Amino acid sequence: MWTRRNTAIAMSLLVTGILAATSFAQHQGDRNSRHERAGALIKTVREATERFKDVSVAEGEGYKLMFGCVTGPDAGAMGLHYVNMSLVGAGVLDPTRPQIVIYEPSANGKPKLTGADFLVLAEPWDKAHHGVPPELMGQWFHYFEAPNRFGLPAFYTLHVWAWKENPNGAFVNWHPNVSCKSYTPDTNY
Repeated sequence: MWTRRNTAIAMSLLVTGILAATSFAQHQGDRNSRHERAGALIKTVREATERFKDVSVAEGEGYKLMFGCVTGPDAGAMGLHYVNMSLVGAGVLDPTRPQIVIYEPSANGKPKLTGADFLVLAEPWDKAHHGVPPELMGQWFHYFEAPNRFGLPAFYTLHVWAWKENPNGAFVNWHPNVSCKSYTPDTNY
């Protein structure tokens, strides 16, 4: 015997199913959109930095080696950071003009391009953007407080491993397959 209670339960299950299906579809759409934006950022960075495969081109455009070869005790490394201080000082985020170009040292003495790093100083960014952290093409930046190992004031950073795939993700700080073993401070990079 079908009762009003059975009808109410059936309607409740139907509505729940519709809401779950709608939520799943929205989640899939958001996920696909994030994936597309991530791919677009990696592609843009690759196109913008291809000329920097030759480190002398980066140096000719104002990038200078800073911080030596950045490595972590258990997280891999970041590698060699070639920083363009005029771009850092400008505080502008443009996926075609990274503040930092990242390389991995090699045994033959020629650093290999692995990616780019976008960096803005936290204090001026927060003042200009009312405390909203930076994002670039859908990717949120990581915050480094001061004092830090780089001797910089607090800053926001976004690594884009555009030239060496990172098994932990394209936008994390550390790359487990980047090594500083071939780096010596007297190497002429």
